[in-house]
Amino acid sequence: MTSLRFALVGYGGSGRGIHGRLIREAGHTVTAIVVRDPVRRGQAAGDWPGASLFDSLSSLLGKTGLYDVIVLASPSGLHVEHAESVARARVPFVLDKPIATDAASAQEIVETAEAAHAPFTVFQNRRWDPEQLTLAALLGRGELGDVHTFDRRWERWRPVPMQRWKENDPVGGGLLLDLGPHLVDSATQLFGPVESVYAELRALTTPTEDDVFLTLHHAAPAGSGSGVGGVTSRLWAASVVGAPGPRTRVLGTRGAYVVTTFEQDASPFEVFDADAPEGTLGWLTHGRERTPVPQAQGGHADFYRAVADWLAGDAPVPVDPRDAVRTAQVLDAARVSAREGRRVEI
Repeated sequence: MTSLRFALVGYGGSGRGIHGRLIREAGHTVTAIVVRDPVRRGQAAGDWPGASLFDSLSSLLGKTGLYDVIVLASPSGLHVEHAESVARARVPFVLDKPIATDAASAQEIVETAEAAHAPFTVFQNRRWDPEQLTLAALLGRGELGDVHTFDRRWERWRPVPMQRWKENDPVGGGLLLDLGPHLVDSATQLFGPVESVYAELRALTTPTEDDVFLTLHHAAPAGSGSGVGGVTSRLWAASVVGAPGPRTRVLGTRGAYVVTTFEQDASPFEVFDADAPEGTLGWLTHGRERTPVPQAQGGHADFYRAVADWLAGDAPVPVDPRDAVRTAQVLDAARVSAREGRRVEI
């Protein structure tokens, strides 16, 4: 794998806490950072000694010799402006999710990049979740039979909201755009295209929605002939949940796969895993019977390893931007559904 030089645009919770950390773990380096806040500039200089610091994206684009790839970790409402600027400069880039705040804008970014011949991918790191990889392997072995229901919850006990743009920005904030892209992408990667959406959205403690429920109806696999039809995915994202979980429940004709907790978040369901053997993740269940499932190998840093292989011409794009456009279409339909109280066809 070739070691790459990355430029980060934004050095907050995403730029520093996620992208910078994973870039380092994958064996790459950050050589340029766009950051204005004095405190964050100090953090950037300490984390990446020798990296060049910039006040704006335009000044970064004037120094393309300092880096190989740009990571856009800016607020969602700036993604169109920033992505199109980088695309026109013909610099390879990674765009954080959501690709844009709506599907039309997402498609605009894709078309601009294609016209400029600027390679880019979308940061859907949850495709490399050990939980997602373990479930995909379980499905591949056919141990659940014909799956009919996929439940996934991303729930938190956060009764006092954090004071960030994600909680307060009426355009780019809210859990539908923050966690929704992960949930929808996970469901479609496992169970295919979505035909219709039903959604309920509420704002309990923030100006933007902090309580999200989606029902996705997936298309039946071609030639399945099982009689089960397409999978129904039920997805939750919420911040005011005193009893988070169970994280994942997948139901099939031969059993179920259950993951009780997620990333050490406190949950009353964690006692279920008290006797889980090391090296396992979740349970294959049949009523009261349960069997631990071996955890698949992998992690989020593999996204940035895949970026290096892709740009070297040794592998396909880690995440096809068209997938992100389709996810944005689902989220757009969810807003219509919640507003009008009906199931919306995609």
